[in-house]
Amino acid sequence: MHILFLLACSTDTPAPHPEPDHAGDHTEKPAPAADAGDDKLRSIASSVLGKLPANAGEVDPKLVTLGKQLYFDTRLSKDDTISCNSCHQLAKYGVDGEPTSPGVGGGRGGRNSPTVYNAALHMAQFWDGREPDVEHQALGPILNPIEMAMPDGDTVVAKVGAIEGYKTAFADAFPDGLTYKNIGLAIGAFERTLLTPAPFDAWVAGDDAALTADQKAGFDLFVSTGCTSCHSGPLVGGGQYQKLGLVHPWTDDDDKGREDVTKNESDRQMFKVPSLRNIDKTGPYFHSGKVASLDEAITKMAHHQLGKELKPEEVASIKTFLGSLTGPLDPEKVAPPTLP
Repeated sequence: MHILFLLACSTDTPAPHPEPDHAGDHTEKPAPAADAGDDKLRSIASSVLGKLPANAGEVDPKLVTLGKQLYFDTRLSKDDTISCNSCHQLAKYGVDGEPTSPGVGGGRGGRNSPTVYNAALHMAQFWDGREPDVEHQALGPILNPIEMAMPDGDTVVAKVGAIEGYKTAFADAFPDGLTYKNIGLAIGAFERTLLTPAPFDAWVAGDDAALTADQKAGFDLFVSTGCTSCHSGPLVGGGQYQKLGLVHPWTDDDDKGREDVTKNESDRQMFKVPSLRNIDKTGPYFHSGKVASLDEAITKMAHHQLGKELKPEEVASIKTFLGSLTGPLDPEKVAPPTLP
């Protein structure tokens, strides 16, 4: 499916007594093997999606520590009110839960803030792919007049350099010390550690119990519906551009998408296909943030991108599978650091 923008109960009843052992046999019984259907599904998952990598590139621990401080520091903004974490809140799966994010002075950007988790593995950054990696992306919002509103890189360097702890940290981390480019390199290094392996990855790796039967059925439907034509690879997306409204026109807004970057009319309403990892935690959906529910997002993508009308139970099944792509957050990454 071209889901493009997203897209142990406890009771008081005593347990029954176990049957008595016969002939003193205490041999541990093997767990039931996965059936042929599971094996086939796992084979499809391995070939079409794969497993989330263990890392998004080797990074220097000193850069990661420095990058996290900068990520949380509101002093990178004009009026000391906005940080990277303001719009990409790590405790909220890397988003702020709003259609568009408020910046300095309360102004709002024109597009929804995508999650920073797993972003370093995307083929490009921003909805329109205008930056190649997280190191370049990190520098954009700082100078954006609606977001962090700093006038230029030199002003940012002067402000950060006036903080003695940062001046020392940059001198220790970089041969050329504090530069605007190095601010992006440090923040990017931290963002490269923000990966969220999920139950789906454990299942692909061979853990039959990692997914429920309903989640496996949802994955089967996800594949047969055609979702993997865009949402493929370890991120379940993030690897290509696609036109929004491929089958049925998208008339929800007049955002030109990638055309703003390439100036080619053929790129109108082309956007980067988002990753579906943690998608049940990162609404509202689409580049505009106009769709609040994941159910509606799935329904819309089936209609507009595939020309298919999904039944409510089919939407629910695919949504159940998507939940298996949500991984736990690392408390150490989420905890705000001590700032210089």
